[in-house]
Amino acid sequence: MAVKAGRAPAGTPVHTAVGDPVLVRNVALVGPTGAGKTTLAEALLARTGAIPRAGSVTEGTTVCDHDPAAVRQHRSVGLTLAPLQWRDITVNLLDTPGYGDFRGELLAGLRAADAALFVLPASEGRDGALEPGTVTLWEECAGIPRAIVLTRCDTARADVEATVAACRDAFGPDAVPLHLPVRDADGTMTGLHGLLDAADGSGPAGADEARAALIEQIIEQAEDEDLLERYLGGDDLRTAELAAGLRTALLRGSFHPIVPVTAAGAAGPDELLELLTSAFPTPVDRTPPAASDPRPSGPDPAPPMAADPDGPLVAEVVHTGADPYVGRICLVRVYSGTLRPDSAVHVGGAVPAPRRSPEAGPDEQHDSDERIGRIHSPLGAVLRETTACVAGDLCAVPRLEAVVGDVLSDPAHPVHLTPGARPEPLLPIAVTARDRADEDAVARGLARLVATDPGLRLERDPETRQTVLWCAGEAHADVALGRLRDGGVEVDLEEVRVPLRVTPAGSGRVTGRHVKQSGGHGQYAVCQVEFAPGEPGSGLVFSSEVVGGAVPTQYVPSVEKGIRAQLERGLPAAEGEPAHPVVDVVARLVDGKAHSVDSSDAAFQTAGALAVRAAAETCGLRLLEPVDEVRIRLRDEHLGAVLGDLSARRGKVLSTEPDGAGHTDVRAEVPRIELLRHAVDLRSLTAGTAEATRSFARWAQRS
Repeated sequence: MAVKAGRAPAGTPVHTAVGDPVLVRNVALVGPTGAGKTTLAEALLARTGAIPRAGSVTEGTTVCDHDPAAVRQHRSVGLTLAPLQWRDITVNLLDTPGYGDFRGELLAGLRAADAALFVLPASEGRDGALEPGTVTLWEECAGIPRAIVLTRCDTARADVEATVAACRDAFGPDAVPLHLPVRDADGTMTGLHGLLDAADGSGPAGADEARAALIEQIIEQAEDEDLLERYLGGDDLRTAELAAGLRTALLRGSFHPIVPVTAAGAAGPDELLELLTSAFPTPVDRTPPAASDPRPSGPDPAPPMAADPDGPLVAEVVHTGADPYVGRICLVRVYSGTLRPDSAVHVGGAVPAPRRSPEAGPDEQHDSDERIGRIHSPLGAVLRETTACVAGDLCAVPRLEAVVGDVLSDPAHPVHLTPGARPEPLLPIAVTARDRADEDAVARGLARLVATDPGLRLERDPETRQTVLWCAGEAHADVALGRLRDGGVEVDLEEVRVPLRVTPAGSGRVTGRHVKQSGGHGQYAVCQVEFAPGEPGSGLVFSSEVVGGAVPTQYVPSVEKGIRAQLERGLPAAEGEPAHPVVDVVARLVDGKAHSVDSSDAAFQTAGALAVRAAAETCGLRLLEPVDEVRIRLRDEHLGAVLGDLSARRGKVLSTEPDGAGHTDVRAEVPRIELLRHAVDLRSLTAGTAEATRSFARWAQRS
């Protein structure tokens, strides 16, 4: 809930809307947890006058980490927007969490952004290599223009040169310094030396060699033959020409300039802001998500997408938050057209599917028309009212009944967008109200929680009768439960139970006899049924082999109905155990008896159910447990540990497929009960670099 309805101070003017997408830069701050992303945002906001002074993460006074959960944990837990202005350019900083449990918020930030600043502490490379999780985060941003920011370059543990070398080893030779630190006689960093400027011998040691390497990379990645010929011919290239080549190379996504900054932002913010405004892509430079018409028989195809303020409206909800007074608040990225206050919009998109099961169908679609009220430009928790949000810009819309991924479009021409990636939550926690009287409040609180956090999934298991909240990990679960408490909802946790099944262990013929004569109209039904185990996944296979009318034809379906009802109600696998549904049964009705007066549909249903109970004693029952197929993508160095962990969980590895680039895809079948904490353990085994998905595979005999 990173967008909240804090009100601007009294006297704050209405935020001036951007009129041209060319004057917008949408930049995601990405990096490992603790890298200094939020602190960097504070320095940039303070430098541009968006805030009077920079806040502190440890004191909980930053613009971006205003969420109570972020303040408690001293780290970002959600996506936050913080706009600033520099030389008439609006830069929308999207601060994303670095911890793996909040990957969904990172993906949302990348979806809304046109480029990324990859933030690293200058101490991370001092040992010669970057952390595996850092490299995984870098790979997560593939396909989007990126620059690298080295933070805390003036601290005692900082080693800028070693971290630059580690970046080049991990990210490739396209990561090149754009500035070098300038230090005084004591080694304290006092400023930056720009390598695009003409070489005059005044730079720090190694500046000429670094400048030559930078120019060569710019020319190579920009693929500018004119610059190449002039450079090889010994011409002195002007700074403006190199800056234009740098922008071309950066937009191609194949060049990654490195900018060092100090911990408190004394050196580096100006140079970084110049890079953002002069070289980073505008919304016009980026290709928006593919659009489609949700109506199969629509009269017209979906309009072409372009960052045109005068085009048809197409916007997407990239984040949702909640406020106790205002209600739901949606952070919206406008791709086409202009979103204005008091306008009608069509809201549509795919409803997140429940956890996949054998019976699960396709994702449900929802569509509705709503009216937008006011729109705002959020600065962290503060909502500043604005008059419009043009293509390429972002805004906050209160009281909009929408979820992440929903698309806002013209009601006359509704549009759906290709959905963005979303991680699957794999850690279940069972929650229950502390008091029966609180059940309604808990249900409402959980519904609000899931509506504002797409990384969560809520299920009500009809068999175990548990309410299960699926989270990405323990930190994610802590944040979710903390938000419930902040909303006045207290819940207790209980052990997650996994539903089981039973199936016949053998074959046998049994008799279901239901005879009652207590005066008046009686009940009479006798059926003989042969039971046997069925094929896995076959359910109930029923047939009748009755001859001579021993069971009248009209009562044969009654026997089947009674058998099916008892199988669904379930039977215990052993005395004293709970009942479980019975599956994969072959039942053949072979004989029976009926009475001309006392037989009835209800009597034969009861007889069929009694036959099932008798078969449990005669044939015996085998306990079945659900087995899930698990797919894991991991780095090769973690393969042995992960395979050993799967074996310890009674898993069966089906395949391992290396991609030749340092990663392996593992596919395995594992009993579901062994996977309850697999997400947590997998993160520990792989330093948070693995990605897993899970789906139901089959029912198997419990070993």
